[in-house]
Amino acid sequence: MSNGRKTAKKSKYMSDDDFAELRQSLTEGLQFSRGERTDLRTTRRLLPPAPEPMDSRDIVALRHHIKLSQAVFAKLLNVSKKTLEAWEYGTRTPGDAALKLLRIAEKHPEILME
Repeated sequence: MSNGRKTAKKSKYMSDDDFAELRQSLTEGLQFSRGERTDLRTTRRLLPPAPEPMDSRDIVALRHHIKLSQAVFAKLLNVSKKTLEAWEYGTRTPGDAALKLLRIAEKHPEILME
């Protein structure tokens, strides 16, 4: 069906100008990484470091410190009780997102209640 408007067909190939720009950028990036260029501007984001790992004792101590049962603590972290048990018994370790949340809970336990 046509609605009277023409649609531009996208090419699956890059234009020569775009390819030349990409190639130039890659060349400059390689030169910079090898120390051959120092006149290029770089941008670095200031991100906090990844959270330190927590072992099973740390997780149990945190839960006891904030005085919660396993069931309640698991619910507040949005994980199953079995997952929390596995962390506390050392059979599993929290992933990056869970570890970040545990570290936040360690510093600001009241946030879990919000």
